Amino acid sequence: MDQDQKNQPHKGAGHRQRLRDRFLKSGLDGFHDYEVVELLLTLGTPRKDCKGTAKALMKRFKTLSGVLGASPADLCQVPGVGPINLFGLKLVPAVGQRYLKQQIEGKQTLTHSRALFDYLNHSIRDKKKECFIAIYLDAKNRVIADEILFSGTVTASAVYPREVVKAALANTAAAVIFAHNHPSGDPTPSPDDMAITRKLIQACALIGVTVHEHLIIGADGYFSFADQGHIARMKADAQT
Repeated sequence: MDQDQKNQPHKGAGHRQRLRDRFLKSGLDGFHDYEVVELLLTLGTPRKDCKGTAKALMKRFKTLSGVLGASPADLCQVPGVGPINLFGLKLVPAVGQRYLKQQIEGKQTLTHSRALFDYLNHSIRDKKKECFIAIYLDAKNRVIADEILFSGTVTASAVYPREVVKAALANTAAAVIFAHNHPSGDPTPSPDDMAITRKLIQACALIGVTVHEHLIIGADGYFSFADQGHIARMKADAQT
């Protein structure tokens, strides 16, 4: 039998409607994470009880973000999940990411690092490989575009300043923000992270592009090079 649950009437139809009514009235306040997953599963399984599957997903992936960040292949290994009912699990994060991207593009985003973290958190926090991202800004610090420049283990030898410079020029950027994730979950910068940041500040300075930030995304938080004063110190060192 296909892993997708059959669309048959079930005794939990009233429970599902109550969940939907609760959400429409108060949003997700008071919802358990498994109930959020359950609602998402119902988008692709409209007439079958999804509570057991939702709890199985939470048990396997530990957190709501773990479920939403899991690959389709991994999700389908959980009994009750198949190509149809994983639709909601993948659609909603994608919609959220687009919404956040449109919220940040064309606006000044450098007032605090938290807004930047909120945007990047959904796109790279749960990736199993390190991803190094550049966010390009215009002269008024409005976001022009962003892209993943490197994927894999991010070390001082794996991030090429000339490629970063080339990309910044192609996007006519006046400034740039860098960010990458730590799959280990700990956002503490490594010696390589420090070396990368220093090299990129020096390389970008040669073409008149300002580095505003390097953010490291962890499981439950982030490390901001700007907030900790490292960006300012490295810029000062580059000028001496």
